Amino acid sequence: MDFTGIKRILLFTLLAFLAACSKDDAPATPEPDHFRPANSASSAYISQVFEYLPAPGQFVNDGATGTPDGAKAIIGGSDGLLSLGAYGGYIVAGFDHSIENKEGNDIGLYGNPLTNPGQEWSEPGIVLVMQDKNGNGKPDDGAWYELAGSEYAKSTTIKQYRITYYNPKKEEATDVLWKDNLGRSGYVLANYFHTQPYYPSFASNPDSITFEGTLLTNTIQKKFDPVYQTDLVTNLPFSWGYADNGSPELLDAIDKEGRGYNGLDISKAVDSKGNPVTLKYIDFIKVYTGQNSNGDLSGDPDNPDRWLGEISTEISGAADLHIKK
Repeated sequence: MDFTGIKRILLFTLLAFLAACSKDDAPATPEPDHFRPANSASSAYISQVFEYLPAPGQFVNDGATGTPDGAKAIIGGSDGLLSLGAYGGYIVAGFDHSIENKEGNDIGLYGNPLTNPGQEWSEPGIVLVMQDKNGNGKPDDGAWYELAGSEYAKSTTIKQYRITYYNPKKEEATDVLWKDNLGRSGYVLANYFHTQPYYPSFASNPDSITFEGTLLTNTIQKKFDPVYQTDLVTNLPFSWGYADNGSPELLDAIDKEGRGYNGLDISKAVDSKGNPVTLKYIDFIKVYTGQNSNGDLSGDPDNPDRWLGEISTEISGAADLHIKK
């Protein structure tokens, strides 16, 4: 028997085992941390808009509220007004520092919901956050994490919803056809007050655009108003966790500060499978319209109510609540 050969095999096996152990026991290389602390020169507000792609809507292609140039109005404050169009339309923005995940709400989103009792009109937007993983100052490398709001875990909320809008290619306001991955179809209805084309003229695809995300249930209804002695159409807010939403924390901010905003907590972040994610800070936000609804309660597809237009989240600005004065 060749004992020398056996010894060599055992030696090589032992060396390979030790090498594998040394790799397993070696400390993992820490992931680079590109946290950017706020300082005395930092702005609490958005410093840059990276992308603006609204879904079709009545304010889209309007220079003030629905164009890439108009999107710049939400930089540096909370007095702009930008429409995201129908379901899925979005904006991606960043700050000149990282927003830390601290106790309570971390991010404030300004919109324009109506909050008078019995006359509520919210257009809730879903908010996502991202870290700058490679430190290049662009939202191009990390994962987007949804900040799960009050409706996230409810059976009425649809995950991985996908919708495609088709450009009617008209020079005036025209109903815009949509089809979704649930086998449904419908239209973003044109109205008489906004006569420009509703399909975004600056979209990279001139034929169709597709959006995917979480779909919130519709909250539009008619409600009798004792002041006006007639039924009014309202779009009710959700409890918490959405932009352009007349929820209690927005009303509380109005009472305390004279201006309302929706408070968002980074601790509510979840991944694409709904698993909680721990983030010490974030660098970028994305907001998109969360409902697929026209302001139409006529029940007559051949003669719909057109005067209210689609439910479209509107953004006036965003702020780091930890340094906002």
